[in-house]
Amino acid sequence: MRIVQTYSHLNGLEFIQFRLPALWQEIVSVIEDVDAEECRTKISRERNKQGEILYSPIDLNKKFKERLEDLEWKESRTNYYVTANAELARETLGKSAREQKKLIEEKGEEALPTYNQTDFVKNRVALEVQFGKYFSVAYDLFVKHMAFFVADQIDLGIEILPMKELTNKMSSGVPYYEGEIYNLIRQGRNTPAVPLVIIGIAP
Repeated sequence: MRIVQTYSHLNGLEFIQFRLPALWQEIVSVIEDVDAEECRTKISRERNKQGEILYSPIDLNKKFKERLEDLEWKESRTNYYVTANAELARETLGKSAREQKKLIEEKGEEALPTYNQTDFVKNRVALEVQFGKYFSVAYDLFVKHMAFFVADQIDLGIEILPMKELTNKMSSGVPYYEGEIYNLIRQGRNTPAVPLVIIGIAP
């Protein structure tokens, strides 16, 4: 596959190219190493694409996962506690999970366990390959990457997305680079407050 476009939010691209050039080249190499045609395996049942052989999101994700794991990109998970009490929730920010639970319960509230999970992390860079549903991208950018950044576990978040030219040959509902860049830009220059690189790819 090939990189068609990149978007740098809060100097994310400049950060990785200057601070971690070998890691950036590693990501580029992984993308270029994925043969999209091997993943053109899904026979469409949709009315407007009936019988067409489409690119399979499952197969594409599998190819990326194999290559990234070979390079020691690992899943990262952060456990924490939440409460319905908004004021109390603010007090728990920045504390360890154990401290959050203790604080919430001391105030007589129920401490609800939850977590954030990112598929690939290496050298304080989180990477998501997104061929899922369109709403998943907003969750990645505004929740996952943001949470790990605020917790001082990453310095940068990276999102790999298909270009529109690729999603035209996939099932409906898959997010695409052009649309997600628009959604990000309209939030304002400083939102979300985490450095990001958005990468648009195509066969």
